[in-house]
Amino acid sequence: MAKEGLGFILGALLFAVIMSAGAWVSGSLLTKILAVLGWVFLGFSIYFFRDPERTIPPGDDILVSPADGKIVAITETHEDHFIQGKAKKISIFLSVFDVHVNRAPMSGTVGYFHYQPGKFLPAYKSAASAENEQTVIGIERDSTKIVVSQIAGILARRIVCYLREGFRVKKGQRIGMIKFGSRVDLFLPLSAEILVAINQKVKGGETIIAKLKSK
Repeated sequence: MAKEGLGFILGALLFAVIMSAGAWVSGSLLTKILAVLGWVFLGFSIYFFRDPERTIPPGDDILVSPADGKIVAITETHEDHFIQGKAKKISIFLSVFDVHVNRAPMSGTVGYFHYQPGKFLPAYKSAASAENEQTVIGIERDSTKIVVSQIAGILARRIVCYLREGFRVKKGQRIGMIKFGSRVDLFLPLSAEILVAINQKVKGGETIIAKLKSK
């Protein structure tokens, strides 16, 4: 269970218990409906904030998915923050039914961290990559640089990131989460071999998303 969900779960539990007690005492139809809704939201919160363990594939040249979800775009673009040049971009859309814990695609050092305020467009739209609220995390190892962007969606109103510049991370390590529907963009060197396809479902920390070319 992700620690970020504790407040939601306890709040939903308290509401459900109070409404259930009220329904038992008063017999009010409205209170009964609210009690049912409270228990439903509690169940959803427990499901949404699940944090399953993952088997991390070995190999320094292997990059894993930073998030659970569906691949919605694979493009070539210009990454301005950290790579500062042409890069391959892989976009992953997370529905409310996906695990929302984000993980590091590779081991290395955080060389860049930036919070960007913005809009809350639907995360599946391409414009969300540039216009939505997001955090941008640059990770480097030797001469390889990658970027992970945690992007808020129409329902996601809070991005959590545990990392800051100078932090060391390991591949598959939990780095944060985005609450209630979101998008994660991954920027890789042009030489990286992409091993996923559009509409493919991926698992954070477990699905091999790309392979780095040896120099």
